[in-house]
Amino acid sequence: MDSRQLEYFVAVAEELSFTRAAQRVFTVQSTVSAAIRALESDLKTTLFDRSTRRVVLSAAGQALLPEAKAALEALDRARAAVEEASSGLRGSIRIGTLARLSLVNMAELLGAFHRTYPLVEMQVATSPTGSTGLADDVRHGRLDVALLGLPKPELSGLDVRDIATVPFVALVPASHPLAGHTAGVRLEELAGERFVDMPTGFGNRKMVDRAFDTIGTPRRIQVEVPELTTIPDYVRVGLGVAVVPDLELPEERGVAKLPINGTDLIWTLSVVTLAGRRPSRAVTALLDLIGDSTSPEGPYF
Repeated sequence: MDSRQLEYFVAVAEELSFTRAAQRVFTVQSTVSAAIRALESDLKTTLFDRSTRRVVLSAAGQALLPEAKAALEALDRARAAVEEASSGLRGSIRIGTLARLSLVNMAELLGAFHRTYPLVEMQVATSPTGSTGLADDVRHGRLDVALLGLPKPELSGLDVRDIATVPFVALVPASHPLAGHTAGVRLEELAGERFVDMPTGFGNRKMVDRAFDTIGTPRRIQVEVPELTTIPDYVRVGLGVAVVPDLELPEERGVAKLPINGTDLIWTLSVVTLAGRRPSRAVTALLDLIGDSTSPEGPYF
């Protein structure tokens, strides 16, 4: 049994696919399959129940998985400790973030991290399904850490650190009967309207859908757009109203931005890592820097 076999085993166990596991560890499927067969031969047991349609962990595989993860993490910590002692912090971090995240200046944040830890390699990615996709990528080991916004019930299996909270606001065309309600509107007053919003999977969309379901008036989404900052354009031309986090939305002529009353609808930006797994030294250093950036004197907000 060697560390590469354990790495391949964990990848297959988390992806439940030899093809996806091979893509994850940047090798070919035949290499992963051969390593798993060799590991099973060494352990004299079957780790996966295979069929033409699916791959599932056997009882022995389920028993091995937490031990294999612990062994790989111990090796990573040992290697990192030696490298750090000799030449500074090393390693790699796969970071997930939302597109056009205005609450955090990611370029400044990661630039500061790189200047402090130049030997740490970073990969930064977004997800086409927004916060939901980022959370799943962390759970399945495709990302080490992610900045996202999801309701707490959607964050199971993750260690969560809240960074900031932002209220939701309503956007209506300037010609809309509610446009003059500068003291605010209730969700019930927007019932029956056509809406502009982001696709399903994005955290703010999930929260607003849930809020309207709670009051018994599911929404009708007429326009879906992938970026929050473009929503006011569609509202301005009368294609619908919107309920969105007030994340430094651009001032749009022809659009009224109104507070929302009678609800605790709040969007929370969080940074997440996988629960039950000790973050690497590099990830811990990044989390510390993100924590520093949330203080009043922090330079990244």
